[in-house]
Amino acid sequence: MGETIQSVERAAAILRLLASGSRQLGVAELARAMGLPKGTLHGILRTLVHVGFVEQDGVTGKYRLGATLLHLGSSYLDVNELRARSLNWADGLAGRSRESVWIGTFHEGQVLVIHHVFRPDDSMQVLQVGAHLPAHATALGKVLLAFDPYGEAPLPLAPCTKKTIVTREGLDQELDLARARGWAADMEELEEGEVSVAAPIKDGRGVAVGAIGIRGAVERLAADGRLDMDFVSYVRDAARAISRDLAR
Repeated sequence: MGETIQSVERAAAILRLLASGSRQLGVAELARAMGLPKGTLHGILRTLVHVGFVEQDGVTGKYRLGATLLHLGSSYLDVNELRARSLNWADGLAGRSRESVWIGTFHEGQVLVIHHVFRPDDSMQVLQVGAHLPAHATALGKVLLAFDPYGEAPLPLAPCTKKTIVTREGLDQELDLARARGWAADMEELEEGEVSVAAPIKDGRGVAVGAIGIRGAVERLAADGRLDMDFVSYVRDAARAISRDLAR
């Protein structure tokens, strides 16, 4: 009791590193990040490749997360009741707003994206299911922090853009505002040129169990520098619908 297996901990650390960014990592990069000899790292990587948790690029020799691990993650998300109850409403919100839809929950101080509907056009988009977003710099995160009694953003508040809120006082004011109006927004706080708006999803007890929101270009959602309130209405309608479904 209380003991851990070092090789398993190291394997988990490798998977976290590979999941932390979009690029592939080589043995030298992983070895520096973990402070391990390359020989030790090679043995763990060979095992992870063998079981399908990691894949090695045949050209560059670098490593990325494997299809088996991604399938396991998707299986977890598929049985998540919140996601299952939200699918139809998220599709409807995407059609109504003509923007991408995101559903998230609070996980270890960040927003875990459990569902993502692409913007209904022909533009190139990347699926973000399973991604972790900074809570203080996103509308989803602000909603979760405002309505989850146990939610708290990890300090310090790192800047993502020049508009990101990075002070505790500033974030507290934003969360008070979110509680008062029932929704939150981020105005180019996560990505320059992008705006998002989100509202809480509540269960039958009235407890916020997630958030749903849309994200899009500032010129579409806030053309005159102010958020178009039609989008706020679309998001709040979807959040209320999912909340009613969860309460049944």
